[in-house]
Amino acid sequence: MKTGKQCKAIFFAATLALASGQAGAVGSLDPSLLGGVQSAFDGMAEDLTSALSYKAVAPAASTGMVGFEVDVGVSLTETANIAQWGNAIGDTNLEYLPVPKVQARKGLPMGLEVGGVFSTVPGSNIKFWGGEVKYALMGGNVAMPAVAVRGAFTRLQGVELLEMSTKSLDVSVSKGFLFFTPYVGMGRVWGTVTPDATLVGLREATPGAGKLFAGVHVGLGLFKLGYEWDKTGDAVSHSLKLGLGF
Repeated sequence: MKTGKQCKAIFFAATLALASGQAGAVGSLDPSLLGGVQSAFDGMAEDLTSALSYKAVAPAASTGMVGFEVDVGVSLTETANIAQWGNAIGDTNLEYLPVPKVQARKGLPMGLEVGGVFSTVPGSNIKFWGGEVKYALMGGNVAMPAVAVRGAFTRLQGVELLEMSTKSLDVSVSKGFLFFTPYVGMGRVWGTVTPDATLVGLREATPGAGKLFAGVHVGLGLFKLGYEWDKTGDAVSHSLKLGLGF
């Protein structure tokens, strides 16, 4: 019991340290600083679509009709095009774009589950919210894995002169072993990034990319831990979470 509590404390501390330490390096996003260069805008659109798209950090298995979970965590996305658009955020050498977030998911009847996310990057104007609907094609049991399909969206807020949203569709498979539930999945992400009409020389970007992901969900009573690796296009994200649920 003591070891379990220590592990949870270490994981939580690491999550918060990554979120606060990385987020401190991010400034406010201002697309007007791109100087009307479309290639830089396209690079920004690709990176933001990868970083801000929905990452459930959860297995295919549902929480069940009476289940509920609330998580805090962070996703760190390795930027692929920061040399192009870094001037818009004040750092052309930013290695990872941090996304601290709060997420929740709730089981519903007939194998359905809904969830939501909210994020705001400290010290920056980047914030977003989103939601998901997941349907269990197979609920999973002792012998069989769970299989689910998920549709999700996110929407950026707080950045003047820029509108952005993402949509995603994926399928995942998970199989529990004691309190560990590893999972894998694949899908596709679509982004729509629209500059304000006053930004002369820039036009809307609509990046789309394949998505691969794998992770592990750990249930320790009411406490839930999770790690997820995600590759959307050329960008790789690492997500950590600590949650409470039943």
